[in-house]
Amino acid sequence: MADVYINKITSFFPNDAVSNDEMEEYLGYIGGEKSKSKRIVLRSNGIEQRYYALKKGGEVTHSNAELTAMAIKKLFDSGDDLKNIELLACGTTSPDVLLPSHAVMVHGLLPGTSNIEVISNSGACCSGMQSFKHAWLAIKAGDKKVAVSTGSERISPQMRASAFEEELKYLERIEANPYVAFEKDFLRWMLSDGAGAFLLESKKSAEGPTLKVEWIELSSFANELETCMYMGGEKDADGKMIGYHEMSAEDLVNNSVLSLKQDVKMLSENIVNKGFSFLSVLLGKKGIDINSIDYFLPHMSSHFFKDKIYEVLEANNIGIPYEKWFYNLKTKGNVGAGSIYIMLEELFYSGKLKKGDRILLAVPESARFSYAFALLTVC
Repeated sequence: MADVYINKITSFFPNDAVSNDEMEEYLGYIGGEKSKSKRIVLRSNGIEQRYYALKKGGEVTHSNAELTAMAIKKLFDSGDDLKNIELLACGTTSPDVLLPSHAVMVHGLLPGTSNIEVISNSGACCSGMQSFKHAWLAIKAGDKKVAVSTGSERISPQMRASAFEEELKYLERIEANPYVAFEKDFLRWMLSDGAGAFLLESKKSAEGPTLKVEWIELSSFANELETCMYMGGEKDADGKMIGYHEMSAEDLVNNSVLSLKQDVKMLSENIVNKGFSFLSVLLGKKGIDINSIDYFLPHMSSHFFKDKIYEVLEANNIGIPYEKWFYNLKTKGNVGAGSIYIMLEELFYSGKLKKGDRILLAVPESARFSYAFALLTVC
């Protein structure tokens, strides 16, 4: 089995950073009024700026595929080098279209590439890690020598006020309270657009740092827990998902079915305990001493979860002191599938890494509680 190395990491963000005060200038005001939950959510999540593929007023500037392609192009010194890619694996929560797949749409924006294998991983935050694992395994098995994996999101257009206007009108017609449920409005203040990319190769780079991929592990707890975050469907009273195909066009619009929703109570009760207790079991199986970890990169949707993760790690005898943690949620926002790429890129080029350092990646996904972990060694 071949060794696999991350030799370069890049990211791409659309437009200028958007401050907390500017958010509704881009996303708009639902019902013409300021959000009642915005200040509460922002105080909890600790995010101070993020990026939108929008102009002020809501005009879209980039597709998800364009963001991803721009990140990939930055991996190579010239467009001619794109022809070296043998595999392209792309993960996202927010593809531009249902069909064709996200990865082929990205490939279509890379004319310098050859006819190559592409794989699209659909899901939430773990989809970027799923793509990473596919690329890693292809090289490890000796099937490919050069692969690119990506994680990206372009969610802002779905967060615009216009996406909820018909639901408000419907609620007014039936004399219900004209508000958008917290499970929807909550996410408007949580998410960011952007893309990250890894260049994986069977040989380590002769220039600069390189990261050897030791292992990548993923696990789902969907057999134990019902859906927590969803889009394109509704949950009934029993927790069963009803897909948009089973709904009338009128219901799709009146209930903003294509908007992203989060069961906040279920998120808080389960997201940390399940995943980070599983990490304890995983490290035990791998024979990894937690004290050997030099950097811990946890993907967090909100700073609200920071102390909770710390406490669960301590309770499972795998405590990691805060001085070993590295994250950039405050300045980059929650980019979902792209966040772990964007975090690792910042650390990779920070000048802090030294040969032999071990980096533990942790990505929880709340959609139906999946988790991804990876161990990297600096070479």
